[in-house]
Amino acid sequence: MNEAVLWERLSKSRRAPLEPEWLGEVYSPSFSVELRRALCEKLGMLAEQGWPIIEQLIQQHGALPDLVLAAGLCHQQAARDWLLDQLKNSSELAELNLCILEALSCWGADVPEHVVKECLHHPGQHHRLAGLQLVGFRAHSLSDEELLKLCTEPLNDFRDPVVIATIRVLQRRDGAVISERLSNLCKTGSDDVAAAAFRALGCIATPISQRWLKELSQTLSSESRKQLACQQLQQQFRT
Repeated sequence: MNEAVLWERLSKSRRAPLEPEWLGEVYSPSFSVELRRALCEKLGMLAEQGWPIIEQLIQQHGALPDLVLAAGLCHQQAARDWLLDQLKNSSELAELNLCILEALSCWGADVPEHVVKECLHHPGQHHRLAGLQLVGFRAHSLSDEELLKLCTEPLNDFRDPVVIATIRVLQRRDGAVISERLSNLCKTGSDDVAAAAFRALGCIATPISQRWLKELSQTLSSESRKQLACQQLQQQFRT
C-alpha cells in the first residue's frame, strides 16, 4: 500500500479509530522508519487489543525496534515478560538492547537490579538515560542512601543531560542526604547542572532544602548562582 495513503489514514484516526487487525495487515518492514514507528505507536496504544497483533508481527518479522517499542507501549504483562526474555538474549552493545531497555522503562521495578546497574555503568549516554528511567520507577523501594549510591556514577557523568536526568530522579525525594548532594551540585556542577540542582532544591521544599538554599545564597562566590538560590527561596515563601 502507498505510504501517502497510510499517512492520510493515520491522520484521520481520531475521527475514525483504527482497528488493530488493520494495523497488523498494513504493517511492513519495507516502509520508512517513520511510518513503521507511527503504525506501531498506534498498535501499542491499543493496549490489550494491540498486544496479540504485535505478537503476531514479531513472530512474522522478528524483534524489530519499532515492534519492541509497541510492546512497551501496550503495557501488558505478557509483553513485559517477552521484553525481559529478549533482554537476556541481546548483546549489551546491540542497538536492540537499548530499544528493549527503553521499552521496559515503565516496568522499572520488575527489571532485575543487575540490569539497572549495568545501564548506569554503561559508557553510552542513551544507556545511562534508559537506566535512569528504570531507576525512577523503582526509587520508591530504595532508601535515600541506596538511591544515591545507585546514582553515583551518573551524577559524576561529564555529560550534562545525564546529570540533569539524575537530578530529576533525586528531586522526588525529600531526605536530608539528597538535599545535601544537590547543594554540592549547585557549587560544583556546570551552569546547566547547577540550575537544575537549584530547581530541585526548590521543588523539595523542606526546612532542610530551604536551609541549604539560604546558605548557598550567602556563601557562593558566583553572583548568578547566588541569584538562583535567592529566586528559589523567594518562591518557597510566596503566598
